[in-house]
Amino acid sequence: MTSYSAPVTEPPLLEVRGLEKSFGGSYALNGMNLTVGAGEIHGLLGANGSGKSTLIKTLAGYHTADGGTIYVRGEMINSPFSSGEAQSLGLAFVHQDLGLVPTLSALENFLLGSLAASRRRMWISWRDERRKMRAVMKRYGLDLDPRAQVGDMAPVHRALLSIVRALEAPGIEVKFDDRIIILDEPTVFLPRHEVNQLFGLLRNIVRGGSSVVFVSHDVDEVREISDRVTVMRNGSVALTGETRALSGNALIESIVGVQLEAGAGKRSERSRTRVGSLEVRGLAAGSAREVSFGADVGEIVGLTGLLGSGYDDVVRAMAGAVTATSGSLRVDDNEVDLSGWNSRSAAKNGVVLIPGDRLSEGVIADLPVADNMTMLQLRDYMRGGFLSRRAMMSRTRQLAQQYDVRPPDPSAQLGHLSGGNQQKVLLAKWLQATPKVLLLEEPTQGVDVGARQQIFRTIRESSAGRVVICASSDHDQLVQLCDRVLILRRGRVAAELSGGELTKARIADECLRGDGAGSAAS
Repeated sequence: MTSYSAPVTEPPLLEVRGLEKSFGGSYALNGMNLTVGAGEIHGLLGANGSGKSTLIKTLAGYHTADGGTIYVRGEMINSPFSSGEAQSLGLAFVHQDLGLVPTLSALENFLLGSLAASRRRMWISWRDERRKMRAVMKRYGLDLDPRAQVGDMAPVHRALLSIVRALEAPGIEVKFDDRIIILDEPTVFLPRHEVNQLFGLLRNIVRGGSSVVFVSHDVDEVREISDRVTVMRNGSVALTGETRALSGNALIESIVGVQLEAGAGKRSERSRTRVGSLEVRGLAAGSAREVSFGADVGEIVGLTGLLGSGYDDVVRAMAGAVTATSGSLRVDDNEVDLSGWNSRSAAKNGVVLIPGDRLSEGVIADLPVADNMTMLQLRDYMRGGFLSRRAMMSRTRQLAQQYDVRPPDPSAQLGHLSGGNQQKVLLAKWLQATPKVLLLEEPTQGVDVGARQQIFRTIRESSAGRVVICASSDHDQLVQLCDRVLILRRGRVAAELSGGELTKARIADECLRGDGAGSAAS
């Protein structure tokens, strides 16, 4: 373990000493230590399987520790304890799914816990409850409409509602400024400008002495928001210390467990062939207006911009996932009218999309890995007029090894795999079809750091024989992957960055510029 001196209040709000938990003889927690002081945001990083989820569930009372001790405000908590006891101690938890009911209003969701806890409540004054909710939100610097239906709220507003609800849950006996909230991947599906809103709430929470444990796969976000950080690997602490004393590379190396290669992530000198093998002209779809650009085989071109700029609509229209109102697409010598384009036409012409929302649009979560990975080539597995399950399983094992899918079990249900391994399955599925144009939408969304680097490597290798277009709001990802990045503003390509200009700071600057700034590209 590497550590750096970091001031922590005595006693800390939360302290974990030597926590152990095993399942079937395998350690999920192996002597885990964690100290969270009052008024701090503590980042918790680690690859999938590092033990983060087990630690959270043990602190919530869902799992019973096999060994070790947990202290809250210096008082030892006896295990096993219930989730209600954890709540009464001021431990609040917000999981990635937020636990909200989309068909209910913000107020109804806010009251769910208190209604369940109260047995004497015979009637509800909705006017009074709306007033109370507004008052609570005001304390946190928020203005959320109690009447709004949760399903219609912006993702960040749902996250903010869930966080405040957790902090204000019934049964909490500690004062307002002495609580601990543990957030599990709260930003994974939020665009950057909404992440800033969430960070504002977190800073507001700790200002009064409460603390936040911020669990994430995003190293940059943890470095931005946290005061101290702990990296987990193999169920224990790999590194801990003050965030400002740790570089991004140091954190990534600690998460992965190996030293990064020199220039890791940056593409080497690209090999471009068949200049102008892809050309988009006058594409209009969704927020995109008159978008034109070209790309070559062997090139990875990035598309980005602010929310609503239309950069994501471009790849979806190219794939036929949304209907374009105008524009054309040329692949080699074949030019098509995008207004009559659909996903079937795109696939037949070698244009495929790996969507950002992989569970809803890219895979079938309830089916095994083998079915997902081979569904595009079922004819290849026909034997004597019947589908050969053995042949499918054999091919899936080969692909799982090639793409490092973990576990390498063809019969594993895809929905039970981590986000990174689901994405590897999706890449394997489509790259077997040898597309001419590979379209990527947020390709490492919800993926941990270790799997992220593997996916980058796969994408780079796959670009050797095709054009790759990557639409992403992750500027670091674009810098690592792309040869060129096109920035869209108000539906049009406003700037193009390459070479030494291709930096996170420059991308952010171009995204935020006014309409008159930057140079148009086509």
